[in-house]
Amino acid sequence: MNDAPLQLFNSLTRSLETFVPVHAGEARVYTCGPTVYNYPHIGNMRAYVFADILGRTLSWKGFKLTHIINITDVGHLTDDGDAGEDKLEKMAAEKARQGEKADIWQIAKHYTEAYWDDVKALNIRQPAKWSIATDYIADMLDFAKSIADKHCYELDSGLYFDTSTVADYGRLARAVTEDGEGRIDTVEGKRHAADFAIWRKTPPGEKRQMEWDSPWGKGAPGWHLECSVMGERLLGFPFDIHTGGIDHREIHHPNEIAQNQAFCGCGGLDDARNSGARIWMHNNFLVERSGKMSKSAGEFLRLQLLIDKGYHPLAYRMMCLQAHYRSELEFSWEGLGAALTRLKRIVMAAERLQDVAATSADHPKLAPLLDKFDAAISDDLNTPIALTALEDALAVKKIDLGQKRALVEQMDDVLGLDIFGMTRESLRLRPKDAQLSDADIEDALTRRNQARADKDFATSDAIRDDLAAKGVEVMDGDPLGWEWKLS
Repeated sequence: MNDAPLQLFNSLTRSLETFVPVHAGEARVYTCGPTVYNYPHIGNMRAYVFADILGRTLSWKGFKLTHIINITDVGHLTDDGDAGEDKLEKMAAEKARQGEKADIWQIAKHYTEAYWDDVKALNIRQPAKWSIATDYIADMLDFAKSIADKHCYELDSGLYFDTSTVADYGRLARAVTEDGEGRIDTVEGKRHAADFAIWRKTPPGEKRQMEWDSPWGKGAPGWHLECSVMGERLLGFPFDIHTGGIDHREIHHPNEIAQNQAFCGCGGLDDARNSGARIWMHNNFLVERSGKMSKSAGEFLRLQLLIDKGYHPLAYRMMCLQAHYRSELEFSWEGLGAALTRLKRIVMAAERLQDVAATSADHPKLAPLLDKFDAAISDDLNTPIALTALEDALAVKKIDLGQKRALVEQMDDVLGLDIFGMTRESLRLRPKDAQLSDADIEDALTRRNQARADKDFATSDAIRDDLAAKGVEVMDGDPLGWEWKLS
């Protein structure tokens, strides 16, 4: 039964807490989405696999889920510490210098759709709403005006939030020091180092592609404002859970929390609800030692690169699930290959259940497996242990196949590996530079198998060597029975 209490790690309190919804029977979740100035790299996408597992777990636990993911198409600067140019404006300027089309709205649309393609490829469920930042400019202005008198001050460059006006600023980051947040941009006239922009004025003599009128002059919102506004408008304060990457824990989310406190007129963070969300959750980094994770590294690691090299995107999802979301995950091609092999084993084990109708998982043999799975996923989304429970379920013997299918379906509803939507053929992707078609390879293997049956080993070896020269590795004796792979 899925009745183990759901324990989640709250970054704000640095402790495990039992999930108790703000509204009975509901779970309201906000996830910080991408800044759509470039393609997302696979490290970015780890955050959305994690948020998807959280959402699926809440559904598994019987809560009515409302999940919001935002799209940042304005306001996010080139330095997360509130410095530099707007990322979208900078990308538009770079494209213009290269003679390319530089319409900022089209740039945002292109990269948003690329992100959505990755979401689909990773079998991430659609949220209740994709909230687009520029759709909420009027709401951002109303929000800013409501807090300006008590919590903000104006400089030549814009409207700034005075972090000394709210209690416990920086507690989420554990960065309450004499100087506050050292990574925040130094701006002449700021009262405190940690103060941050609510509204950025367009500099005199300049014109942005994205700018709006405001009481503080023509300009654009600060990055932190959008999430406060969309969280409040779409989920209401306080909502249940706010998620994001661990990098957001240091600046973006503390600033968002400060705005939420100001808007609500609420007190300190000893009561987590005053932050705007009751629980703040953060996934750890994906680490790649070669340095190709960076978007400035040329052919950086995005999901399409993995696909171009012949790795199914759900192998990357499997790789993410094999590590706890709060642990660093090191990426390597060997590790990705191992995750793909594990996924292949699971799909093969599920093959005999493909055409079986699910009945009921209510069986004495299955109950301990369901309990193991529920205990794991309820323990702060312990997907590594949950995966072993899925494999145990697929391996169980002498059980009605309809009951077994029902159990596996339930587990996969949470893990999202789509194991009944795949076959061994669909998992074998062709690298972009592959020289042979699948039909060519299968024809060559048929001829080779006949040569081996005829004991014509010279021909058999010649066919194998020819395939190897064209990037096809023949896997004689492979226990998985995959016969060949593209290398």
